[in-house]
Amino acid sequence: MLTVVWDVDDVLNDLTYQWFVYGWLAEHSDCRISYNELTCNPPHDVLGVDRSEYLSSMDDFRRTERARNMAPNREVLTWFHTEGHRFRHLALTARPLETAPDVAHWVMRHFGSWIRSFGVVPTRAAEGVPVYDRSKGEYLAWLGRGDVLVEDSTDNVIAAESLGLRTLQTAQPWNNSKLTMTSVLRRLTQLAGES
Repeated sequence: MLTVVWDVDDVLNDLTYQWFVYGWLAEHSDCRISYNELTCNPPHDVLGVDRSEYLSSMDDFRRTERARNMAPNREVLTWFHTEGHRFRHLALTARPLETAPDVAHWVMRHFGSWIRSFGVVPTRAAEGVPVYDRSKGEYLAWLGRGDVLVEDSTDNVIAAESLGLRTLQTAQPWNNSKLTMTSVLRRLTQLAGES
């Protein structure tokens, strides 16, 4: 049975879109940039602000009720109901450690029937917090498990491929992938049949 490693933000949910619409645009009514113009992640250069301002805005949004109660990607959830039992699943996120409990709860609330493992690579760890891994690639190398990574970040896809994982990169404005979520899920179903 194959093990699928799922990125959480912007794969299982639409965090960046939610942040952009309900966080950034709500606070910056003069912003004339559309979500599809966020062609790099992090998008601070596109937004014309310092990285710290973007990170502060995203971190603030992650702590909101809206973020904690985001709807999961409906297409992915439907796929889990019909095909999820054919795989083992792991959620892997990279975000500030103080927001990890909320996203872990979110993952288990929506996908806990299938996803039994949750990993976090803390970004911007506070002083005194041990840093075991600096990237998802380092985490996956340590873990030594996983057959397929579903991810939106090109850097994480490259790292996973260097470890021998198959990758399915979901299309987002900040990457060059053409894979729709429908295509990603169809390919996963095919992989289950091949294994």
